[in-house]
Amino acid sequence: MFGYTPERLRSDLLAFAADFLAVFREPSTFLQLALVGLCFLIAWGLDRLTRDAIERAARRIRGSARLLRIVSAIRRRMRLVFFVALLWISTLFDTAAGGPRSQVLSIVLDLALAFLVIVVASRIVRNRVLSRAITVVAWGLAALSILHLSEPVAAALDGAAIRVGQSRVSALLVLKALGILAATLWFASVLGHYLDARVQRSDELTPTLRVLIGKFLRIGLLLLAFAVALGAVGVDLTALTVLSGALGVGLGFGLQKVVSNFISGVIILLDRSIKPGDTISLGDTFGWIRELRARFVSVVTRDGREYLIPNEDFITNQVVNWSFTNDLVRVDVTFGVAYDSDPHAVIRLATAAAGGVGRVVAERPVVCWITGFGESSIDFVLRFWIRDPQAGLTNVKGEVYLALWDTFKANGVAIPFPQREVTVRMADASPGT
Repeated sequence: MFGYTPERLRSDLLAFAADFLAVFREPSTFLQLALVGLCFLIAWGLDRLTRDAIERAARRIRGSARLLRIVSAIRRRMRLVFFVALLWISTLFDTAAGGPRSQVLSIVLDLALAFLVIVVASRIVRNRVLSRAITVVAWGLAALSILHLSEPVAAALDGAAIRVGQSRVSALLVLKALGILAATLWFASVLGHYLDARVQRSDELTPTLRVLIGKFLRIGLLLLAFAVALGAVGVDLTALTVLSGALGVGLGFGLQKVVSNFISGVIILLDRSIKPGDTISLGDTFGWIRELRARFVSVVTRDGREYLIPNEDFITNQVVNWSFTNDLVRVDVTFGVAYDSDPHAVIRLATAAAGGVGRVVAERPVVCWITGFGESSIDFVLRFWIRDPQAGLTNVKGEVYLALWDTFKANGVAIPFPQREVTVRMADASPGT
């Protein structure tokens, strides 16, 4: 089961330990260690002296967030920068003195320089946890190479293997697969975000088509990265057909709602029933669509709340899209006037008052109709059109009501309150009263 025997591993570890101890038998080793410690102390002092000046220079950087992150990473590790520079100068003096480069100084310099380069380069990744993971893995591989331990470690990992049918799966293969998969998925994610941003800035495409193309680009790149990673480590992709079939059955039963919402999202994008910016009503929710996602639709209401509504609800439930074919929306306002008012004059005054409100469009005429003779008033309905329902309906109705109040006050039209006539009948008095 294991090709790398414990005896061979023990012999390799003993050989490395013997070489490591042989270095400390040389008289110059302790002098080199003392020089390394002195370089560290000097680097610590230089870092304290130059900290404020470097911070002032870093604050002057404007316009490039990525450059500022790299400069900030270097600033926080100036002690390591000074340490590497002092070690490099020490090795130059050592070589200029006529002798070979000191072994301890060379190893410490290579390790410190590799760590400095890797930790600064990893700041390109914005995710802090991912950046630290990349730093640890990359510096670990570099340290194994510098210490000449990469081949024994690789042989030991390759020897730890098991047989799965006709395939041999080793620990080295698993680590390679995980590393290549992580790298390809990260690259596919970065490339997908970049292409999606380019597509979203395209004015030739409709909003729904931009969202649809962006989603397919991201999903396609991730699937391609997964296939490339498995192919790079020698995994036969045809062997995954049975697994993919079982996974499909599992998705059909266990993740039915997730798959349903995903398919519903694709259908919404294809039939263009809703798009970002549309004003919609779904049940008790009234607002405008901010974003279409793979699983849900983000709807922002007038009170600032953001509802994440599953895509399936937009397929199975009745949805009112206020701006599906055009952005014109009709609003009705009802009111009543006293019976001693002239209905013809009331209609003229009401249409003129509503036409003076800013949000009422002038392309569609304002109309006013009598709807009935009520118990206390003549009832009317006033109809007008607006183009911005996402700005609210209650507020524009309030503006129209205020305009009606001011106009009726100025022209002597009364708005009645409910009136009742009460008749009191007294019983006939008896002869004795």
